[in-house]
Amino acid sequence: MGKDLLPPDGGDNIDPVDLRKALEERYLAYALSTIMHRALPDVRDGLKPVHRRIIHAMSEMGVRPNAAYKKCARIVGDVMGKFHPHGDASIYDALVRLSQDFAQRYPMVDGQGNFGNIDGDSAAAMRYTEARMTEVAALMLEGIGEDAVDFRPTYNEEDDEPIVLPGAFPNLLANGASGIAVGMATSIAPHNAHELCEAALYLIKHPDAGVEDIMTLPGQEGPKAQMIQGPDFPTGGIIVESFDSMVETYRTGRGGFRVRARWEKEDLGRGNYQIVVTEIPYSVQKSRLIEKIAELLIAKRLPLLEDIQDESAEDIRVVLVPKTRTVDPELLMESLFKLTELESRFSMNMNVLSQGKVPKVMGLVDVLREWLGHRREVLVRRSRHRLAAIDRRLEILGGLLVAYLNLDEVIRIIREEDEPKAVMMERFSITDVQAEAILNMRLRALRKLEEFEIRKEFEGLTAEKAEIEQLLGSDEKQWQTVGWEISEVKKTFAKATELGRRRSTFADAPETDEAAIHQAMIEKEPITVVISEKGWIRALKGHVDTAGLSFKEGDQLKLAFPAQTTDKLVVLTTGGKAFTLGADKLPGGRGHGEPLRIMVDMEADQDVVTAFVHEAGRKLLLASTEGSGFVIEEDGMIANTRKGKQVMNLSAKAELKLSTPVSGDHVAVIGENRKMLVFPLTQLPEMARGKGVRLQRYKDGGLSDAKCFAMAEGLSWSDSAGRTHSRSKDELIEWMGDRAMAGRIVPKGFPRSSKFTG
Repeated sequence: MGKDLLPPDGGDNIDPVDLRKALEERYLAYALSTIMHRALPDVRDGLKPVHRRIIHAMSEMGVRPNAAYKKCARIVGDVMGKFHPHGDASIYDALVRLSQDFAQRYPMVDGQGNFGNIDGDSAAAMRYTEARMTEVAALMLEGIGEDAVDFRPTYNEEDDEPIVLPGAFPNLLANGASGIAVGMATSIAPHNAHELCEAALYLIKHPDAGVEDIMTLPGQEGPKAQMIQGPDFPTGGIIVESFDSMVETYRTGRGGFRVRARWEKEDLGRGNYQIVVTEIPYSVQKSRLIEKIAELLIAKRLPLLEDIQDESAEDIRVVLVPKTRTVDPELLMESLFKLTELESRFSMNMNVLSQGKVPKVMGLVDVLREWLGHRREVLVRRSRHRLAAIDRRLEILGGLLVAYLNLDEVIRIIREEDEPKAVMMERFSITDVQAEAILNMRLRALRKLEEFEIRKEFEGLTAEKAEIEQLLGSDEKQWQTVGWEISEVKKTFAKATELGRRRSTFADAPETDEAAIHQAMIEKEPITVVISEKGWIRALKGHVDTAGLSFKEGDQLKLAFPAQTTDKLVVLTTGGKAFTLGADKLPGGRGHGEPLRIMVDMEADQDVVTAFVHEAGRKLLLASTEGSGFVIEEDGMIANTRKGKQVMNLSAKAELKLSTPVSGDHVAVIGENRKMLVFPLTQLPEMARGKGVRLQRYKDGGLSDAKCFAMAEGLSWSDSAGRTHSRSKDELIEWMGDRAMAGRIVPKGFPRSSKFTG
């Protein structure tokens, strides 16, 4: 049996194929199919094939806006069986999206039943829901039976389907689109139909207009105020993108728009208030948004917020309860905009099929021009179709008029001749069509009144034919007619109507202090920062005593100080670098902490000199081991990256020695040689970065300590026993001098450590 199946020539009938070439061919075919027939919309009607087939199938079924609803299962079945050879789930999903008023700016399907909601809940099964077309879909089909567009055979060649719809509605920009193809994607924002029609009418009159000419500045008055202001999302919201950025996006076809939720402060009396969110950004699921905010609340990332409540019914109403009535609502909302989808960015990528064939990214003006060109072509085709119909009717009417003028002869020919049709054609010089029409006349049509009606119809059609011929022969008349059609659409979707009113508005994002927002996102709690000699850092909860702390073997406490989780910490290293850490980012105090070198890019041969809580506006005295120093503003030391900021330039052997707050009017410096010098603070320069100037001159050794003080209060220090010593101005005279002098041996009772804190 098996031998009988072998080929007669004994060969194996295997053709060798280059795998790379085969893969390239097949993947290219798949890519083209995805781009052309699935993911990218046609610029002319703004539809992908599945949406076009749904609308066409509904039209064929007769479920127009004024008709009764039909089960979605019937519609999906028709689409799948006749036009779209794919799964029913994908067709139903597309149908559902066409009906959702929170997904489509101008829905094309009028759904009855559960079609999902903004929380992300899916629609009911197709056997439960019903649908029919909306007026928008009817506009998209206007003239489809008048040879307005080309048709092609369906996948099984049993029916025909339109390649593109006539598209009297500017659907691509009005409803937007999104899709992912192979190697390209599309994402187009919805817009206001009234504004699109205004812009299109302007382009008809000014064909060379640019994108700036059809855009409106926010708050602009006059006729141009009705032009394109920007996107108009179904869910509303506030667009906080700059005008220049939007112009560039529309010019290139690529860019984006920042959209924020709409909120208002609701007064509860006695100084209490709550914030109510009434609109959220486009394509954000409300339930997921609330879930995310709740997660941040639990994680203590939103210390200004007490609670969130969803009080939505048909309209959105999300209530945000502040921690206290003293919380600034602007600051609270800014912190939420930073962390949640209450602010989101809609990416714009107008990648469409130009002429239904070429995928390319187009600017706003190019898209409108191509739609206008399509509308003109539809007008010309419909006019030619009507002209052909008029010619056919005029031919028949001409024959009927001949019959009325020769009625007795016609009756005689019909009664007496064996071939009346041929005889009439020869006798009256009429065509086959005219003769057939005469023979098909009813007896009741022979009354005198009918002749008048035919003459009236003949004259009316003749006049209409002349008008159409004028239209077809004049570009100007064609554009006038296209403009009139667009004006009618504009009236239907005027901003005065509920469907046509603008939903998204524009505003500038308020100027808010970034530091204040950052602090608003951190729960304020007391901590104690601990740094060891070997550079390990940790944060203990609360302000605690560090006496009993344990460290790794061979390590010990270097410094500890109290702070709050909202504070910024500045760490200075021997290499003259300043690093900035958020106190909330420090490791907890359960273990030994983490090495600072993991958190910042500290060089291996450098150690920590000191660390402290950043205090805005404060000035510090920085000094090196070789005795050079200068005054620096602490705000200028803040570094926003792991690399830190170089604040002191050092020679090969020198290191950063100390940092001390600047106060008073004098500086006291002590060298390792136990000599002290006091000089006026004004002799030190203030710098953002540098080596500084010499503070004190040494023969051997270097700087030991420095302190700023007010001469009127005197110079004080503490010894190893904790006792405080002080010297008045008169008692310091012998140590006073100018910067860079050698100084004199310290007063009696000064600590042996040669430091102001023994």
